Amino acid sequence: MARYTGPKNRIARRFGVNIFGRTRNPLLHKPNPPGVHGAKRRKKSDYGLQLEEQQKLRASFGWISRKKTVRYYKEAASSKESTPLAFIRFFECRLDIVVYRLKLAPTIFSAQQLVAHGHILVNGKKVDIRSFQVKPGMVISIKPKSQNMTIIKQALENVRDIPEYLMQEPEKFAGRMEVLPELDQVPFVLPVNVPLICEFLAHTS
Repeated sequence: MARYTGPKNRIARRFGVNIFGRTRNPLLHKPNPPGVHGAKRRKKSDYGLQLEEQQKLRASFGWISRKKTVRYYKEAASSKESTPLAFIRFFECRLDIVVYRLKLAPTIFSAQQLVAHGHILVNGKKVDIRSFQVKPGMVISIKPKSQNMTIIKQALENVRDIPEYLMQEPEKFAGRMEVLPELDQVPFVLPVNVPLICEFLAHTS
């Protein structure tokens, strides 16, 4: 799956939040939305609001592609669980997201790179698929030869909280998923209306 390499600061300014957790705050000097008339926002239609919610969700998880988002929705809609809950679990249980949540990477994008470059182990075996779905009991760790990487050491010193459904073992450069996350446990960096997104995708996918 292609990794997003576009203008991250522009997306952060659009939503008014340092959404990707970058050390250099993209809102520090340009707090307004991008564009010549960025300070002025037009009232959005219902469709526009639903579309924006979907974009906020995709951005919150490293700008997941629309194709992958639709696929997650369809699988969630066919599951026995609540569709919004099953839908968000597909995002939150991605290997790159779990690596980021466990503070093994400073940003979601660096977590994507660590996974893709083979630095991450799942139950002791290398997994380089970013969208790999982590299940309760799985141990996520940094490959021994990669543990001296500065980016990883600095990430472990970050003050971010670890979600309660994960357990971190920083001295082992590892952690594991204890249970599947509930919808209200997902640490969104900005409010996201998941049921509204599911309603939107039900009519457009």
